[in-house]
Amino acid sequence: MTDAPRALLAWSSGKDSAFCLHVLRQAAARDPLAPRVVGLLCSINQTHDRVAMHAVRRELLLRQAQAAGLPLLEVNIPSPCSNEAYEAAMGAALAAARADGITHMAFGDLFLEDIRCYREEKLAGTGIAPLFPLWGRPTRALAGEMLDAGVVAHLTAVDPRQVPAALAGRRWDRALLSDLPPAADPCGENGEFHTFVSDGPMFHRPVAVRAGEVVTRDGFVFADLLPA
Repeated sequence: MTDAPRALLAWSSGKDSAFCLHVLRQAAARDPLAPRVVGLLCSINQTHDRVAMHAVRRELLLRQAQAAGLPLLEVNIPSPCSNEAYEAAMGAALAAARADGITHMAFGDLFLEDIRCYREEKLAGTGIAPLFPLWGRPTRALAGEMLDAGVVAHLTAVDPRQVPAALAGRRWDRALLSDLPPAADPCGENGEFHTFVSDGPMFHRPVAVRAGEVVTRDGFVFADLLPA
């Protein structure tokens, strides 16, 4: 029997990448030749020891990987980080992954064409093919599907120019979706907010968290989540 392709999942700690893992595992259960996720790839702000942009503590990130039953591959980047430095660090990680037999990289992107094109461009010629399992799904229906599946997430970063700053730290649920401005995407795909997933069908056990300090920095509002 032919071995299934081996994939890494670009992991942000948020709901889209987490649900992407669930969808890929469902596909693998149906098709023995579908790509198998064998690891989570995440960029870490090495200055603050947190997930880049989502500002999630590395300790919580490690607990997510344990709950998902997958190894975590960390790409450490400086702060501030130039595009050149980011691409050099990610390129080295991809080269190591390819040498280890990785054939696919999965992303939880939903509809932003420029981001998808960027990812495809950077993977071209590496021997690693991109996967976009959630691409093109209507985001309101997708949000409902995630919630119905048991995804539990909290907003860790909010862009107050697009949604109320008071949403930082709140649970991403139907009540929050009803409180979003009409123009805001329910999945936050336009950068309205970022999330941390603490439970869902992709985890063997929940990751217990509690609310910490809320701060404003660089034009964004961040809610610090702490291990419970």
